[in-house]
Amino acid sequence: MSHQDVLQTRFPAAGLKFSRFRDNDRVVVPAGMLVEVLTCLKHEGGFDMLVDITAVDYLEYADAADRFAVIYCLLNTVTGERVIVKTFVNDPEPTLPSMYPLWKSADWTEREVYDMFGIRFAGHPDLRRILMPHEFTSYPLRKDYPLKGRGERHNFPVITRAES
Repeated sequence: MSHQDVLQTRFPAAGLKFSRFRDNDRVVVPAGMLVEVLTCLKHEGGFDMLVDITAVDYLEYADAADRFAVIYCLLNTVTGERVIVKTFVNDPEPTLPSMYPLWKSADWTEREVYDMFGIRFAGHPDLRRILMPHEFTSYPLRKDYPLKGRGERHNFPVITRAES
């Protein structure tokens, strides 16, 4: 049974939307069903590896109903199958449950999404900046962040390489 069949059987009324693009199966999941669907994909679908988590900011997209999409890329290491799971969150406090309990690799990838987009992951054991300085107060991959920044670069200490 395919993972699509498993999900359709297990969640018939969840409103899951399936598609396929470049040999990757995709499923759009309501945020309230995310934990259940990802748990099912891991334990019943064999998707034992979380390859990546990323996000997209749909600000000012004409037909976008939601501000942010969060995308989970999963791999079944036995069969080589991949599935892309997408869900949506909105301002003012975009928050999703952490997938760290399912896949430990979510630790760093959730921190990256938080650091760049400001999307929080409830239950994450150490949700703090990973790429930007701790003093940085914005989220640079949001569409409303100015290309040249807000002048904050001048407030950070300069790190120089020690001469030998």
